[in-house]
Amino acid sequence: MGNVSFENKTVIVTGSGNGLGKAYALEFASRGANVVVNDVGGSVDGSGAANAPADLVVEEIKNAGGNAVANYDSVATQDGGQSIVNTALEAFGDLHAVVNNAGILRDKSFSKMTEEEFSSVLDVHLKGTFYVCQPAFNHMKEKGFGRFVNISSPSGIFGNFGQLNYGAAKMGIVGLTNVMAIEGAKYNIKANALAPNATTRMTEALFGEDFAKMFNVDNVTPLVVYLASESCEVTHEIFTAGAGRFSRIGISTDVGYYNPTATADDISENFDKVRDLSNPVYPGSILDEMPLFNLAMQQGDE
Repeated sequence: MGNVSFENKTVIVTGSGNGLGKAYALEFASRGANVVVNDVGGSVDGSGAANAPADLVVEEIKNAGGNAVANYDSVATQDGGQSIVNTALEAFGDLHAVVNNAGILRDKSFSKMTEEEFSSVLDVHLKGTFYVCQPAFNHMKEKGFGRFVNISSPSGIFGNFGQLNYGAAKMGIVGLTNVMAIEGAKYNIKANALAPNATTRMTEALFGEDFAKMFNVDNVTPLVVYLASESCEVTHEIFTAGAGRFSRIGISTDVGYYNPTATADDISENFDKVRDLSNPVYPGSILDEMPLFNLAMQQGDE
């Protein structure tokens, strides 16, 4: 089993009745974790509800000798998020890690998307991550330990046609995670974002049959489990995983072009310098970008 153990640890995995979330939950349990299997049991678009998906995962974990309880609350409300955390504390007495995986899709091109389709996706993905993270974070502050793995998406970081709502929510999760990491640092709370590539109910229509076989959910799980473990000491980072590939994604900047009296014409003539990332810097906070302004000024005076 190695040194990535979850003995005497409790983990919440939202949206873990199927697909990626189920794979995460099963692996956590196999490594000794007490698992809260949260799933409303709805369809891909968020409609409907059923207890069966969560119950079946709990049953599978228990049959394998593990510990798990089901929770059927929606992450899309503050009460639901609090209830999910309460389930962990009431069943197991503590909480050590959270994987925010729950999600829905309401794909449509930008010009045709309705406000309801936009808001419903943000409610589950972005607000849902907030609603679960906040009570979990407050508990972890008191305990001096915590791990968050917030599930983003390549659709948010890189973009994907027809997924404006989903992409906006998933990139919002990156921003939320960045601030959680900064505020959690002194409490030994680590927060990272992961953009997985895998064939699930939500993505199977995007992949061809042969391509889909390569992107098994089990090829994302190892990184999620590591990031949620006590062994993980990194925070405030973005990762991607899929088809056996694991990598960090960086948001970088560079010195750029300096001209305090620049006009639009100057920008036009020097746009290559504005866009240049040949010497990238990866700020860990808004303050980490400040030295670049000084460096730009120094270069401008040369």
